[in-house]
Amino acid sequence: MKKIALVFACLLAGGVAFAQSHWVGTWGTAPQLVENNNNPPSPGLGNNSLRQIVQVSIGGERVRLKLTNEFSTGSTQIKAVELAIAKSAGSSSEIDENTTVSLTFNGQAGVTMPAKGKAVSDPVDFQIGPRENVAITIHYGSASSTSVSGHPGSRTTSYLKSGNTTNFTNATKTDHWYNILALEVEAPEEAGAVAILGNSITDGRGSTTNQQNRWADVLSRRLLDNEATSQVGVLNMGIGGNCVLGGGLGPTASSRYQRDLLGQEGVKWIILFEAVNDLGGAQNGVQTAKRIIEVYKQIIREAHEKGIYVFGGTITPFKGNNYYSTDHEKGRSTINQWIRTTKMLDGVIDFDEAVRNPQDPEAMQSQFLFENDWLHLNATGYETMGGCVDLSLFTKTDPVSDAEDEEEPYDNNAVWMEAEDLPTEMSGTDFQLEEDATASKGKYLKTVTQTTATPTDSIYILAAHFTVPTANTYYIYARVMCPTWDDDSYFVNVDRALNNNFVNGLQTASWAWKELYHGNLTAGQHTLYIGGREDGACLDKLCITINPEAPSGMGGNPTPTAITPQSVLDPSTVSTEIYSLNGVRLTAQPTTGAYIEVRHMDDGTILSRKVVVK
Repeated sequence: MKKIALVFACLLAGGVAFAQSHWVGTWGTAPQLVENNNNPPSPGLGNNSLRQIVQVSIGGERVRLKLTNEFSTGSTQIKAVELAIAKSAGSSSEIDENTTVSLTFNGQAGVTMPAKGKAVSDPVDFQIGPRENVAITIHYGSASSTSVSGHPGSRTTSYLKSGNTTNFTNATKTDHWYNILALEVEAPEEAGAVAILGNSITDGRGSTTNQQNRWADVLSRRLLDNEATSQVGVLNMGIGGNCVLGGGLGPTASSRYQRDLLGQEGVKWIILFEAVNDLGGAQNGVQTAKRIIEVYKQIIREAHEKGIYVFGGTITPFKGNNYYSTDHEKGRSTINQWIRTTKMLDGVIDFDEAVRNPQDPEAMQSQFLFENDWLHLNATGYETMGGCVDLSLFTKTDPVSDAEDEEEPYDNNAVWMEAEDLPTEMSGTDFQLEEDATASKGKYLKTVTQTTATPTDSIYILAAHFTVPTANTYYIYARVMCPTWDDDSYFVNVDRALNNNFVNGLQTASWAWKELYHGNLTAGQHTLYIGGREDGACLDKLCITINPEAPSGMGGNPTPTAITPQSVLDPSTVSTEIYSLNGVRLTAQPTTGAYIEVRHMDDGTILSRKVVVK
């Protein structure tokens, strides 16, 4: 027994057998529901074979593959997967047959991913060098070709062939990726990855198909060629047409950053470089910019909690594109000024300065234009962008920044409400009261029912009554915690019964302020209706404000209700009277001082509550 213990102690001391593996992403892509016009061509995925080629960043000798079915409505059956070194960066389907290895999933040759599911292969010995091309061959069983999780903007050709085959001669070509999510290598402890949040400029629109010359590729090659950064992987998380706040293509950056940035294996650095699509469709450029900055701040805070450095990339100019207006340019300037001056970021990458026209700084240099759209760059422009990044950013050893921007006083007229203080007879059993020291006042409401139908019964609806002093554009923010994409939405409406309108994409692993509504409201009393939609969504607090920037922290103190009739101060001195305030019926009882509020909802429901006046 003593001999066994001695051997075990020696193994531990020598680090021979029990060291934990350090996995780092060497290639990755941001998934979405593939649009109809980018779905797999004939013969489709089901019962056929697909060869996809990716170019990795750092090398390794042991790898694992991640697959995704996250946005698909049905299951996807995969019978087998092989990896091999490809003979090109995508211009052909040829591979080095001698390098082929078969993957397993929990020891099995295949795996079935349920709808919204993922799969991770078992680690396998497979030697790849820096910037080497890897062919991923998937043999499908039953699989949809109309509800597919993937990445449309691959800038790389994939090869689709009927049946279970490894011969892709005369295969159907398609410049998209399907189901592949990440390739990871077992790496030394000092190795790490940089994850880049971006839109089409990062995704590579304007780069050359099958030449891997996006600006992120240029950066990767420079990092590998530099001895001090030769163990830095690059993960391109750009999605063409993507927005930070809402709209656009794919899940918003505000809803996907936890998966695409913080959820990557071995990530040590993050680059934030996304906003142009939000600005291009903005009604108020500066207000939109400020809301984007608030999202950036939240990402920075969460990254810093994990010890991850965050760098800001300034937004490149777009004068000459239909996105441009003087108002939108003010928004771009607002974001860029914040990036250049904030102490929250750990570094700045000034893409704007690198590509703008010195004689017309609101436009980029004409030599960088792709198809003269004055928005996207060509390969020369991406070479310049990738070349302007200071590589010393990736050798930093100082602690991540703990600075916060100096906060201006928030809206003094903002209305604040604790979720647990909303009318209890309307919250019913669908909103469960929970306790949490990190919640405001230590309590919050958790939704316990999942439904796709708009709730009509009052027990599934919260009603937040509030009064605003003047007609204006108002923003309603909620302090929420929605840990996954499957519990990040509510039905929401203002001043009328709930319908199919719902707010989605509220995902956040920790308490954060998210926008539920913005629009024009008249002076006077209004009601915000919130219906449960997905179980697990947590609601802590509400804020109604004219400030386009989300609140921070716990927010302000709850605002006293303003519906009590001011003419009745002492019920014992008046007779029974009835008061009407915008549809709210208040009956004064002289002996008890109790008032009954009766609210008629659009669907005919009559809701009442007792309010004791002290």
